[in-house]
Amino acid sequence: MNSIDAISTRRSVRQFTSQPISDGDLHTILTAGMSGPSAVNARPWSFLVVRDRDTLCKMADGNGSAAQPLKDAALGILVLGDMTRTVDRAPDYWVIDGSIAAQNMILAAHSLGIGSVWLGTWPQEEKIAAQRQLFDLPESAMPHSIIAFGYPEESQKNLPARGGYEEDRVHFDKW
Repeated sequence: MNSIDAISTRRSVRQFTSQPISDGDLHTILTAGMSGPSAVNARPWSFLVVRDRDTLCKMADGNGSAAQPLKDAALGILVLGDMTRTVDRAPDYWVIDGSIAAQNMILAAHSLGIGSVWLGTWPQEEKIAAQRQLFDLPESAMPHSIIAFGYPEESQKNLPARGGYEEDRVHFDKW
């Protein structure tokens, strides 16, 4: 699948089979996350991979009702901002950099036939606190988002594409 096809056909998947994700595919997904651009190449991210079912359920419970797909996912990745690697002149760019890393992982997974759903954590204090407590995170590790990954159940395959080009949202040279 080429990158345009991956972008155009990706959909959030919330129901997964029990099929595990191989270590090789996980490595490909993580490499994609680490291959994204970041402000002044600071790369202010780290990823916490969770495969343990009990821990996935606790992650879901700490991240609100939208996070329930984690309970059936093959794995979850907690995207963390590494506050020791932020840029002084643009301290909040870690949020954008983490979002780019997350999108790269989601697209890589989709190209491998693996579904995912992105679950926001930052800036909701109660969600941040729940993930900090669950994983005993240091202050320098700021929870950004969680991505649930797994092979889509049959009902989640071939969902209609969303989005696409909308001419009225594009402006040339002036508003």
